[in-house]
Order: sequence, then structure tokens, then C-alpha cells
Amino acid sequence: RTLSIIKPDAVAKNVIGGVTAKLEGAGLRILASKMVRLTEAQAKAFYAVHAERGFYNDLVKFMTEGPVVVQVLEGENAVAANRAIMGATNPEKADAGTIRKEFATNIERNAVHGSDAAETAKEEIAFFFSTAELAALAR
Repeated sequence: RTLSIIKPDAVAKNVIGGVTAKLEGAGLRILASKMVRLTEAQAKAFYAVHAERGFYNDLVKFMTEGPVVVQVLEGENAVAANRAIMGATNPEKADAGTIRKEFATNIERNAVHGSDAAETAKEEIAFFFSTAELAALAR
């Protein structure tokens, strides 16, 4: 499992369906999905790992400017599969057919977030989804 966030820029562009289609086309199953509006406190907590980086405040501002869609994705090598279909952080360097190549504006407004490792994915999923929410959705 891994976490995916469709960021405010992509939600505002009304490309949730296009992003979701690419995720599913990459062999990922959407186990859980919800639209939320992050508070400043939530965005700061979620991106705390970047707190010392120069882009942190701009990232927090961006992630709170509109709703996001958070999703739990499931599939074989889910973290790697999601990162491959997302494409490079900088959409100018992303491969054709990737989410960022098609839907991102620039390196800062890059349409999606995806967990970078299995352990991170567990933490990020727990940030947005309770164990009870996920259990209720299990097959």
C-alpha cells in the first residue's frame, strides 16, 4: 500500500479523474479516497520532514490553498508503481505519459504526492485514514 495525494493545483484544474485513471492504469487499486481541506497545522505536521528546507513555508501555503484528494493505493510494489506513474518532481523532466508531465504546472505545483518508501507509506496512510476506516473497506 501507498499514499497518494492529488494536490490543490490538480483538484482546481478538475483533473482528479485523469490522475485516478493513470493510477488505475498503472495497476494500482484505490482502496480508500476522500477529499479534504488541510489546515495549516495539518500541512505543517504532514510535511514536518521538510521544516528546515527553504521551500517548507511555500509548500504549506500551497497545500492549504484548496482541497486535496487523499487516497490509499494497493497493488504489487505499490510505492514504486505510484512513483513511476507520478513522474519526476519537475514536470519538465518527467517522462511522457506520467501524471506530472500531463497535469503539473511546475516543480512547486506538481499535481501529486506519493509516499517514498513502504515505512513512510504506513505513516502517511495513518495520518489521513484510521485503522477502522481501512478495515471497513477491506475485502
